[in-house]
Amino acid sequence: MVNEIAAGVSRICINDNLTDLFEGQYPIPDGITYNSYVINDGKRVVFDTADVHFCEEWLADLSSVTGGEAPDYLVVLHMEPDHSGSIARAMELFPEMKIVGSAKAIAMLSQFFEDTPLEGRTIAMADGDTLSVGATTLRFLTAPMVHWPEVLVAYDEKRKIIFSADGFGTFGTTGFTPWASEARRYYANICGKYGMQVQGLLKKVSTLDVETIAPLHGPTLHTPLKEYIELYDRWSRYVPDEKGVLVAYASVYGGTADCAMRVAAMLNEAGVTTEVIDLCRKDVSYAVGEAFRMSTLLLAAPTYDGDLFPPMYNFLHHLKMKGFRNRHVGIIENGSWAPVAARMMTSLLEQMKDMTVVAPVVTLRSRMHRSDEEALRSLAASLTDTCR
Repeated sequence: MVNEIAAGVSRICINDNLTDLFEGQYPIPDGITYNSYVINDGKRVVFDTADVHFCEEWLADLSSVTGGEAPDYLVVLHMEPDHSGSIARAMELFPEMKIVGSAKAIAMLSQFFEDTPLEGRTIAMADGDTLSVGATTLRFLTAPMVHWPEVLVAYDEKRKIIFSADGFGTFGTTGFTPWASEARRYYANICGKYGMQVQGLLKKVSTLDVETIAPLHGPTLHTPLKEYIELYDRWSRYVPDEKGVLVAYASVYGGTADCAMRVAAMLNEAGVTTEVIDLCRKDVSYAVGEAFRMSTLLLAAPTYDGDLFPPMYNFLHHLKMKGFRNRHVGIIENGSWAPVAARMMTSLLEQMKDMTVVAPVVTLRSRMHRSDEEALRSLAASLTDTCR
């Protein structure tokens, strides 16, 4: 699919409804897009390609944009295979085309495309470098670890467009509308670890007059851009989107689940916004995204084999990997004879920054009992206080 995003600039949008797991791990039930952009302005400049499985579709769309003429430049903003997969084929078809990218991206080309000759065909761009392509000037900004080390973003000075690589991307194909929730899940799981680097890129971009953000996944974003930029600023500083509690539980036979749902009901009665996720049945990427959204977590899990029940361990391990921080956390553990889940959850939380466990930590013995009601109400009150 091809559409014009500005005068002389087209987006080639490949809708992928075939892949079930993005990066081999994140469910994408609504698919994903691979975006490539073309500037026709005296010179023909292409920004990135598409996954190799969609190479022929991408080439056909490219030909429709260029009128069958060869591109003069292929700008490689990001070398991840879902964007670089068709580079070798494009280089074969267009032998005069120059490859523009960071020095690290150019070095990676031979890693991915061993038999593709590169001598004399590449142009390395450093931070702040410009390239005149016909009537258009492109300014390049390095964005290392957003979310690979070779990433560039490019600014079209004439049209005030930022080609943002994976930044501001989202899951979902064309026409999939709830940007914020899937963009948050995308950000938290793909870029979440690199908040400091995202802050560095936002600082660079803040000096530019930007009217359009053109990411490699998801819709092109047009003015007003304030909402999108504010969300990225918040996520990259690990500041929650809203005050509320993510109730994340993992339960073997339902006893822990019943208790988590009881506290969720107490929170709702107190007017607290809650999101409840069963870690045994909902993919962990959704839980990570919701953790970035909410100000407070309630974790409920049993002891299992003298350790923490694996679905809860998996969730906390993912949060730690993504640099998660700056939250209040309530803990409920369950154990029939030797509960250790609370200690294990606390240990994992201590490996994250600025995580505060609120009192009381509640221990269940097999099931929730009437005698647990007072402690659960006390915990719900503490969690409610964190959301005021």
